[in-house]
Amino acid sequence: MSISSRSTVAVHILGLLAVNGGSPVTSETIAESVRTNPVVVRRILRTLHEARLVAMQPGVGGGARLVRDPNLITILDIYRAVERENLFSLPEHSGNPACPIGANVRAVLDDIFEAAQTAMEEVMAKTTLAQVTQSIKQRVAS
Repeated sequence: MSISSRSTVAVHILGLLAVNGGSPVTSETIAESVRTNPVVVRRILRTLHEARLVAMQPGVGGGARLVRDPNLITILDIYRAVERENLFSLPEHSGNPACPIGANVRAVLDDIFEAAQTAMEEVMAKTTLAQVTQSIKQRVAS
């Protein structure tokens, strides 16, 4: 799963839990909504649980539920919970040090990518799960 799809699926899951009013939702129900395998959902739920965004209740009548107010969960919180790497990354190897481009392109791109990552995270930090679910409700109503 790519970086962006993990984050997108996590927001989808948490949005579904947010609009469910605190009742547990099974991974099978979530997987139907996301249109993916319940195993994928359970892996992401485990990560969200470790980040203290959801609680999981096993057994009959169990499932996942939010443990924090959607107004207090930012998209950045979700992104950081499920992502292990920055969205923008450079290859491990450096260019040819004898070439002016090869010797410097990595450092220049690193600065650009770092600025882009910072800008993206600033926007995510200003956007809450509640705002996302409200926008979805408005789209459904129109």
